[in-house]
Amino acid sequence: MLIKTIKTEKLETSIYETRAEMGKEAAKEAARAIKAVLAEKEFANVIFAAAPSQNEMLMNLLKEDIDFSRVNAFHMDEYVGLCIDDSQSFARYLSDHIFSLANFASVNYIDAKDDADIACEKYTELLAKFPPDVVCMGIGENGHIAFNDPPVADFSDPEVIKKVQLDEICRMQQVHDGCFPSLDKVPKYALTLTIPTLMSAKYLICTVPASTKANAVKAMLCGEYGEVCPATSLRKHSGAKMFLDADSGAKVI
Repeated sequence: MLIKTIKTEKLETSIYETRAEMGKEAAKEAARAIKAVLAEKEFANVIFAAAPSQNEMLMNLLKEDIDFSRVNAFHMDEYVGLCIDDSQSFARYLSDHIFSLANFASVNYIDAKDDADIACEKYTELLAKFPPDVVCMGIGENGHIAFNDPPVADFSDPEVIKKVQLDEICRMQQVHDGCFPSLDKVPKYALTLTIPTLMSAKYLICTVPASTKANAVKAMLCGEYGEVCPATSLRKHSGAKMFLDADSGAKVI
């Protein structure tokens, strides 16, 4: 059941009673966005986030009537040193949860295993050829989007993708999410699409469940606009919609 809707500048936020409802409605909105692009273009270029917060949305997206053969799939961020074969990589998460489960026109991973500079150069060229149309994303406990943590976030970033050092709150989130057993096991560096790259898409679908995100949601919707909470960038995007459950929305209900 829908609990509340909130309009913060241009951003529309819907809060649902359960995580399952949140995921289902977010998937419906993502499907609408993809179909809107496909009504105008031969292919849609869609960027996906990799995190447990996306589980319900991705599961339901696969049930939607989407011609995935006309969708080019892209990877939002990745730990430096990991590749698709590593169980804790974001590439592996996306492969397991959506990329291997639908007949995409193409699947494009960030290769962060070896040379970060070369990986960034290749992905920059790729996104120049296939500009993003839809971004399916979440936000972090520190308000990050992708791996744009507050210390490295830049709303005017000239880069398309860059190497960043992860802050401790971001790394601890990976422990809270069950992705790593302890902080010392979480990589310290990652490659991430920048905020302008994410904001360049026409549609942003942001799915944010769980009580661990409640403070970040409050800062995003009620706090000062700026890089101190990178997710506030969504407030200026006319095609951004956010979906919360009762736990993540507890401090803004």
